[in-house]
Amino acid sequence: MAISPLGRSGLQVSRVCLGTMMFGGPTDRATAHRIIASARDAGVNFIDTADVYQGGESEVVTGSAIREDRDHWVLATKLGSSMGPGPNQGGSSRKWIVESVDASLRRLGTDYLDVVYLHRSFSDAALPEAVRALGDLIRQGKLRYFGVSNFAGWRIGLVCQLADAFGLDRPVASQPVYSAVERTAEREVIPASVHYGVGLVSYSPLARGVLTGKYRAGTTPDAESRAGRGDARMLQTEWRPESLAVAERLARHADAKGMTLTEFALGWVLANPAISSVIAGPRTFDQWEAYLAAARTRFDDEDEAAVDALVAPGHPSSPGYNDPAYPVEGRLR
Repeated sequence: MAISPLGRSGLQVSRVCLGTMMFGGPTDRATAHRIIASARDAGVNFIDTADVYQGGESEVVTGSAIREDRDHWVLATKLGSSMGPGPNQGGSSRKWIVESVDASLRRLGTDYLDVVYLHRSFSDAALPEAVRALGDLIRQGKLRYFGVSNFAGWRIGLVCQLADAFGLDRPVASQPVYSAVERTAEREVIPASVHYGVGLVSYSPLARGVLTGKYRAGTTPDAESRAGRGDARMLQTEWRPESLAVAERLARHADAKGMTLTEFALGWVLANPAISSVIAGPRTFDQWEAYLAAARTRFDDEDEAAVDALVAPGHPSSPGYNDPAYPVEGRLR
């Protein structure tokens, strides 16, 4: 497994990061432990979870699996999503940041977290408060680094400027969605991260399963698949006719090159030298083995051209598409 520095920090991480969103839910504990052990044997040292994944069970399962080998792992989690009905049980206030970090430490069964991401920007007004609170937790030894997830490029710059003003190290990582059918990050998020020395840890390289080749336009998805289960985020994001059509054409190109579509899709993300690590989030052990095989993919100019011909650099597969979870902010009302 190749290792890469995380941005300009001294932290070295595997180019594949094991994502644990499904652990403690669709992926039972035994399977999750098996996947984590396989990742460790393959040289993976970077693992990603979040307080909100499976209502906290992802952290519980992940922590139990890595406890005996804790220092091998660069352990990342996230905070900010709502974890209860109260007005202060989510967001980026100092109160919630401190409470959620302590809760994650308990669930994970560890005394420190390597990276804590702000899961998204919940309030620009609270960003100075959030950065100071994370800095205090770093000084207390509860965190080693912090990062941002789903932040626009200009907000990445703002957080870096706040860190500079407060005498803190800048965020070590930015976590954007990035795949061959969702290239929006290329416009500002990736350039901003590179400019400020922030490592890029992208997620959803397979477009929530669309770039595995399992789906066909105009057909009913398998009931056991993510689309078949009615996954809300997939249905409002990557489950689009244009993405399905691109997947079918890329599958034919990959097959002609002796690759599976999964290998092609993950390899395409890893071929971008700006990406420090890409999150691979399996549900089954077979899916994990497919990710490992894909990590060995090698790309050439013909492969790059095949994607560029279908999805323009810096754009999604669907003209005019915007993720409803992150609405466009430029027209004030």
